[in-house]
Amino acid sequence: MGITWMELLYILRDSFLGGPGLFIAAVNLLYMAGLWRILEKSDLRGWWALIPCAKVYQLSRCAGREPEGRVASLANFGCLVLNALSYLVIDNSTGFYICLVLILTLRLIAFLYELQIYGGLIEVYGVRRRWMWLWASAYTSWIPALLWGWKKEYQPAWKVEDMRREMEAMASTGTAAVMDTGLTVNLRERSVKEFFQKRILLWDIHMYIPQGHMVLLLGGSGAGKTTFVNAVNGYEKANAEVILNGSNMYTQYKRMQYETGFVPQQELMRNKDTVYYTLADAAKLRLPKDVPAEVRKKRVEEVMDIFGLTPVKSSLVQKLSGGQKKRLSIAMELISNPSLFILDEPDSGLDGVMARELMQQLRSVADTGKIVIVITHTPDRVIEYFDDVIVLAKDSARTGRLAFYGSIQEARSFFGCERMEEIIKQVNREEEGGAGRADEFIAKYVEVQHA
Repeated sequence: MGITWMELLYILRDSFLGGPGLFIAAVNLLYMAGLWRILEKSDLRGWWALIPCAKVYQLSRCAGREPEGRVASLANFGCLVLNALSYLVIDNSTGFYICLVLILTLRLIAFLYELQIYGGLIEVYGVRRRWMWLWASAYTSWIPALLWGWKKEYQPAWKVEDMRREMEAMASTGTAAVMDTGLTVNLRERSVKEFFQKRILLWDIHMYIPQGHMVLLLGGSGAGKTTFVNAVNGYEKANAEVILNGSNMYTQYKRMQYETGFVPQQELMRNKDTVYYTLADAAKLRLPKDVPAEVRKKRVEEVMDIFGLTPVKSSLVQKLSGGQKKRLSIAMELISNPSLFILDEPDSGLDGVMARELMQQLRSVADTGKIVIVITHTPDRVIEYFDDVIVLAKDSARTGRLAFYGSIQEARSFFGCERMEEIIKQVNREEEGGAGRADEFIAKYVEVQHA
């Protein structure tokens, strides 16, 4: 007697999730026994091998493929949820087929990312790529797991905690001196709870920025630029001390909100309002409530003059050019006359001429004694307007670290690069198209600081 299409679909679904049966149970036990020892060899707790989904993530840490492990773990978890849900829907129903398609899709995603994890594990153990054939199959992965886990000749080139120890060895072990004026940042750690463990996003960043300086903030994707500025302006508190002109950004946050301005990449304006009313509303929100109406009006007119918006004061926001909208976004934050001004890609979408005009206006703002910090992905076309550069980079533990802080000319000498975009390539990881020299420059900067 043959099987029905529905029974065949159930078999297919169960096969993608490990399937029932004595053989599968034995294979899973052997795999977990090997994985337990592999985790222990990398200084992780072996019992993670017993927890579905989490074990893939922990294995990715052993392989130096933690981001891939997050995706694979989430995809596997989604498969488990959908599998349970598929048992609740009626046979031959649309819901069953939807669950099946989603299960196959997520399992394919998990499989592709697991291949990257196994590739990283092969590199860590220094064995031949042919081992991938055994790791790739659910029916044979127990073989390398057992051999690598229990045979002494198979040892990882590094352990998970080695990266943490290396990171601590590269610590500056110092702090920036707190001044009465300017910005002092002593950020010890910014961390989050993520995937069953504490994840450190930023660590050991210390600097002092004088008043009147315009600073370029550089860093590759994931280096922590946005996390850093959010910690500095108090939006996301870190284990840190941030002092602006003698006042603590964290303990005096309500008052210091008026002293900081942050312009995000996205434009937050109503298209149907005029330029004047957009700035007038911003003045009501950002200036203290006891400021008289006449003073607010005068401040709006001053800011419009600074950014060349007076000729279009009656124009609707939706009618403005891209450059005018950028200037209006910045003017909205400048209304409160902040001492610290942070901008996330203000020149995004602008051509070279418009970008230079915008940076020239920001340079004028800095020359009034304010601190201006700018994130931009095209720094070389406007580099002459900056005094200093901050370079953030991910170390071997994928933690955002300070690779350099100093003048533009000092940065060129330090990295041996003339262009700022070349500096980013030097500190980016190899899989991101970079040279993978982040740890080298982080250690070099710490050494320079100690000298």
